[in-house]
Amino acid sequence: MEERHAEEMRLLGLTIAFYRRARGLTQSELAEAAQISRTHMSNIEAPNSHTSLSLNKLMDIAEALEVPVKSLFDFKH
Repeated sequence: MEERHAEEMRLLGLTIAFYRRARGLTQSELAEAAQISRTHMSNIEAPNSHTSLSLNKLMDIAEALEVPVKSLFDFKH
């Protein structure tokens, strides 16, 4: 991942974690719903991880969280 997008990816991961906890889901449950490994979900949410995320998987995560994709980019939480 390019350094210039690191902060946005960190905030995206934290926002996904916020909505996951609000739904009462574990990382494993969300990962299963989004059809990714728990390790990948953990890396997505980890603030210091530099993992990438496809748009398709982002949409799967939003669907599993029952939120619009655009809500995952609301970094005010």
